[in-house]
This record gives sequence, C-alpha cells and structure tokens, in this order.
Amino acid sequence: MSIRMLARDLYRLHREVEQLERELQNAPDREKARISERLRKARAEKEELRRILDGQLER
Repeated sequence: MSIRMLARDLYRLHREVEQLERELQNAPDREKARISERLRKARAEKEELRRILDGQLER
C-alpha cells in the first residue's frame, strides 16, 4: 500500500473517531455500549495504521 493511501485512510479514521466521540457524548444510555464498541475498534484500527505509516516513513 502506498504512503498516500495509508495517509488517506488514517485521515478517514481520524474523522470517524471524532464523529463517534461526538455521537457517544449525545447518545442515550441504551446506545452508549454499541457506540463505545465501534469507537474502540476505530481507535485500534487508527493506531495500527499510524504504526504502519510511521514504519513506512522511517525507511
């Protein structure tokens, strides 16, 4: 995968994490667990992609 594609995906995930954080703040209690799980997964994917991109840039 090219650095440009990795960076684009990282930016997309960054925006998704921000959106989920806003949703979680405004969500009713019954929805918070579902949104929290989605947020956890998005954050993990974002961090994994960041590590990959950092490794690509160090070459």
